[in-house]
Amino acid sequence: MIMSERAQFELARRLRSPDRPTLGEVFAFLSGLYFRGKLAYANVFAQPAPRTSGVLVITPNRGLVPATTPIGIEDLRDFGTVEIDENDPRYRDPLERDVKRLAKKLTADCEVILLGSVATGKYVDVLLTHLGKRLRFPADFVGRGDMSRGGLLLRCAVDRNELPYISVAGAIRKGKRPAKLEPRRYSK
Repeated sequence: MIMSERAQFELARRLRSPDRPTLGEVFAFLSGLYFRGKLAYANVFAQPAPRTSGVLVITPNRGLVPATTPIGIEDLRDFGTVEIDENDPRYRDPLERDVKRLAKKLTADCEVILLGSVATGKYVDVLLTHLGKRLRFPADFVGRGDMSRGGLLLRCAVDRNELPYISVAGAIRKGKRPAKLEPRRYSK
């Protein structure tokens, strides 16, 4: 829908114009609540190390990309050519390259907070190899699905309530599903 030449909503028009939307805007549109919650939370609580972007997105074929990076239709097409699969070098190699660079920039006391899925190795394995105990995630993610995590993160961003983090290394990453979040409305 967003890539259609006939699409006339603002985001679709911007993808085809010189005033390109950011990676964060496009991914928030494509995945709805899940990514919107992650982006809102990260923008509120990120405390970037010097010379680093505070909010990085794992992409299918470009590694870690700042959420503020402008993208267009061709970028989306390129993303669509590669599956996020830890065994595919088109995904893994750029991610590994960028994680190595990031790890070199970080001081010993810096933490990297993963707001993506910790239940599978598709992100975690590469990140853990180079970040070790500095790789952390919200403890409240255990047992939650994508939408539940997105809703939780959006609430926390709105309420300015930062979640407690635990190290991914050695953590129980799959667990009993927590109670559903109570419905909530947000005004614009």
